[in-house]
Amino acid sequence: MAQLQSTLAQKGTVNKKVIWFAAIFLLFAAAGLFYVKWYPYYFKSFSAAATHSIGNSILGDPSKPASFSWDSAVSYALAYFNAVWKAAILGILLGSLIQVLLPSQWLIKVLGKTSFGSTAAGGLASIPGMMCTCCAAPMAVGLRKKKVSVGAALAFWLGNPAINPATLVFMTFVLSWKFTLLRLVFGVILTFGVSYLANHFIKDSEEVDLDQLMEKTEMEQEEPFFVRWMKSIGMMLLYIVPAYVVSVLLVGAARIWLFPHVGEAAANSILVVIEFAIAGMLFVIPTAAEIPIIQSFLAFGLGTGPAGALLLTLPSISLPSLLIVGRSFPAKVLIFTAVSVVVLGILCGLTGMLIL
Repeated sequence: MAQLQSTLAQKGTVNKKVIWFAAIFLLFAAAGLFYVKWYPYYFKSFSAAATHSIGNSILGDPSKPASFSWDSAVSYALAYFNAVWKAAILGILLGSLIQVLLPSQWLIKVLGKTSFGSTAAGGLASIPGMMCTCCAAPMAVGLRKKKVSVGAALAFWLGNPAINPATLVFMTFVLSWKFTLLRLVFGVILTFGVSYLANHFIKDSEEVDLDQLMEKTEMEQEEPFFVRWMKSIGMMLLYIVPAYVVSVLLVGAARIWLFPHVGEAAANSILVVIEFAIAGMLFVIPTAAEIPIIQSFLAFGLGTGPAGALLLTLPSISLPSLLIVGRSFPAKVLIFTAVSVVVLGILCGLTGMLIL
């Protein structure tokens, strides 16, 4: 009897600890997102409504032909990191805290299945984040470390940029409600549809053994919290930051080929739609930067078809973000995701040619 009471008391203590850890994570996430995203975006929405602009294109003036140089690559990387560094740090911190604060059994219960329900929960959970694809990537890595299903983690990663509510608000004020509707429809298809289909690339043998995971979690939790957190951050910094920096430099250098000057005759051709869909999938931008990029391209004669392709592909994924999550998802899932983004981008562009 005494042993039973001791066991129950120990379980009660563990449950309280788990609840406290989850509460700490939610408070930290809310405070971080309020400072980095919610508060500045609230005021930015008023500016967008008043000026019909949220700033200049990070690609520069499309009327001035660019040339390849490493100075150009470095200048783009500096402009990019200046825009995202706060969110990038927050993403790494949240990705590491997911691994050490959130209970595995809770996450697996909600996000661990290959059902559409788990995928939908992952996509809906992404909406408050409003992160760009690279800043959301460490959190997707953290979720996969906790054995969240491929579909749910992918929906969370894709949903952050693709169905970002702040971006949709800015887009309505700067471009038009038609662009917003187009982005929302294809963003929902990408976030929930493509992510759910990605589950089918996982074999039954790769699914989670819950008992084994619980045993491993209990062993890990014997270590002090700070030690586990530092290990998590250290692994993220080791595998994420070098690939992130180098790949941003590479795509910054390659932007002259990714976004070449397009003449009036080809400004709305299907070939340019395909080219810009591929370029947008590879290129990396800060949150909502696709809006001034598209605005400047349209002002200098780009057709609504290529603009529609960029509308979806620019924010959704990028070469740097694919490298960041490369160890966390099977290669076949990432290839499927990249191809799906391009295909949906082409369809978005073709639809844009008809309705925009």
